[in-house]
Amino acid sequence: MRSPLAYSPVPGPLVDAGALVATAYLGSFALVAFVFSSPIVLAGAALAVVVAGLASGATRALALALRWGAALAILIVVVNAIASQRGDTILVRGWDLPVLGQIDVSAEAIAEGAVLALRIVVVMMVFFVHSARVDPDRIVRLVRPVARHSAMTATLLARLVPVAATDYGRLADATRMRGPAAEPVGRGALARRLIAGSLDRSVDVAATLELRGYARGAPRSPGPGRRSRHNVRFAVCGLIVAAASIVARVAGVGGFEAYPTISLDADAATLVLAAALPVAASIPFLRHG
Repeated sequence: MRSPLAYSPVPGPLVDAGALVATAYLGSFALVAFVFSSPIVLAGAALAVVVAGLASGATRALALALRWGAALAILIVVVNAIASQRGDTILVRGWDLPVLGQIDVSAEAIAEGAVLALRIVVVMMVFFVHSARVDPDRIVRLVRPVARHSAMTATLLARLVPVAATDYGRLADATRMRGPAAEPVGRGALARRLIAGSLDRSVDVAATLELRGYARGAPRSPGPGRRSRHNVRFAVCGLIVAAASIVARVAGVGGFEAYPTISLDADAATLVLAAALPVAASIPFLRHG
């Protein structure tokens, strides 16, 4: 089964667009996640990435990002609630733990953890959609003139991470097919087998690259490919989202403070910005006559 993270050239505007403009388009929503802490704006950015992913056919990549993000979000919220001993609204008081002493869980610590988790989920969705719908070879052609060795590393990661994810799924399927009488196989054993297989594959990849002459330097880049008619729309959308988010943040839109008490701006400007993000994400996919 093909990994959801593997690049799949499904016909569509985002796949047809150039690697640079597609990266700028998706990266603008990741920029929103880094710039803002407001859960309202972050929710708008998350919805925008969902719109982009669904419109480009990266449904499986989005589902995987949400599944992994949900597990990571729970961990972040729990750890922040225990580690952050700040906030005026105490929900659990007097919880004694060895070494750490008395632990108080506040609503503000939970809210801060939830915001951090939502920010990470947005970035994960951007990365997963980018991995599934932007050609990694085109990314390498963009990076190679600047950092040739880094470009090689990037393309190997882009190719081998989906392969490793597929290997893990196959190992898990194989363990489930051993029958009810077989001894259960834990995740640790699966991880060790996956790492061992990855190390063996890395040796084969290194040998293949050496045989193909990569030790003598990469070949010259081919001429520029055909420009897509969608490039302008994605480029303009990405620039507008990035510029609007920076200007709005400098102007104080979308404020959020977790401590000492939760303070959240829900004014008209914040709501308009959050609603405009998914609308902007859908514009490059609209058909023009």
